[in-house]
Amino acid sequence: MTAGRGGNRPLPLTEAWDLRSGKVPWRDKDRPPPATGELPSGHVDIAILGGGIMGSILADRLRANGRTVAICDRRAPGTGSTAASTAQLMWAMDVPLTTLANRLGEQEAARRWKRVFAALEHFGRHLDGLDGSLKQDSPTLYLAGDLLGIDALAAEAALHQKHGLPSRFLAADTVAERFGIAPRPGLVSTGTFAIDPVRTCHALLARAQDRGISLAYPVDIAALHPLPRGIELETTEGRSFVAGNVILATGYERARLFLPDAFSLLSTFAIATPPQTAPLWKENAMIWEASDPYLYVRAGNEGRIIAGGEDIEIADSDVRNHLLPSKAGAIAAKLAKMLGREKIEWDCEWAATFGSSPDGLPAIGPARNMEHLWIAAGFGGNGIAFAALAAEILEASLDGASDPDAPCFDPYRFETE
Repeated sequence: MTAGRGGNRPLPLTEAWDLRSGKVPWRDKDRPPPATGELPSGHVDIAILGGGIMGSILADRLRANGRTVAICDRRAPGTGSTAASTAQLMWAMDVPLTTLANRLGEQEAARRWKRVFAALEHFGRHLDGLDGSLKQDSPTLYLAGDLLGIDALAAEAALHQKHGLPSRFLAADTVAERFGIAPRPGLVSTGTFAIDPVRTCHALLARAQDRGISLAYPVDIAALHPLPRGIELETTEGRSFVAGNVILATGYERARLFLPDAFSLLSTFAIATPPQTAPLWKENAMIWEASDPYLYVRAGNEGRIIAGGEDIEIADSDVRNHLLPSKAGAIAAKLAKMLGREKIEWDCEWAATFGSSPDGLPAIGPARNMEHLWIAAGFGGNGIAFAALAAEILEASLDGASDPDAPCFDPYRFETE
């Protein structure tokens, strides 16, 4: 089987999207990516397609075990969806644990959440060992909303605690007193942190390069040709190299031949206040809502407040851009109400393509229709945590081991439900 071949010139292997638009509170030129190199001249053990946060976490982990690794990306690393991320690293999913338990059963739902929790915990320690300044520990506060009211949120907290997940239900007055926001019942959790996603991506890639990986961009891999013991990767320019295994870490630019339609695209919106606005609440907590549409907020660099949400189930950039001003205004109004303020000023607003799945969990595992091909798609609200999870699962699989939790995140799991 060949993926992407058409006529005299290969067709795109993955979708091509305008992944973000608007003004973000950082400048790409202030965060230059690691230097590009050449395509491999010979065989490599692993080729990773995508140099964003998913690809960088994979490369850092897989190279550490002595494999030869090559990364290719059609754009500079970290300048696609990674640069649009607000980078709240949480182990709680967009789909509540109680909701998932109703679908899968309590033990199976808890199994998935506990594995994401463990992966995030391991990744946090890993970042501490690389550069302690890359992460900032902070609790998360999940506020009651139209998806989970007071009783449902209390039940969610109880289920977390039952399975060893560090959460606690707080009454509205307690939330107001502890965090300095408008009274509202909430679920406070620990074991969470924030990062600068682009800086972290570049730091991981730089270390992986120091250890011998090759990084080439802009390079567009257009076709995959299966071989008896690997895959030949062909660029749009007709150049090629061979890898024993290929990992699709292409973010929200899906390889539709391999990723099932259950993993869908939507658009999300965000704003940032001027510098020195924060702090406007206590403990530097990351705050989000059990609502649809929801609001999430955290403090960023330079004392900015970053807030977002208002998702729509459309990935078209023209529609997204048309809606950006009104969505930014809605986010600012919700933020002002949450913080008990008359109004919130902002100087940056942007929109981005985002991915979701029916259970809020990622697609990690072997592609069904090509040997030696693997999928690492962090669809859902925890893309960076899912990248850390993907590194653990794929490392075991490439070593020929069986990760007991791998079936929980199999890309084709919805076809059997």
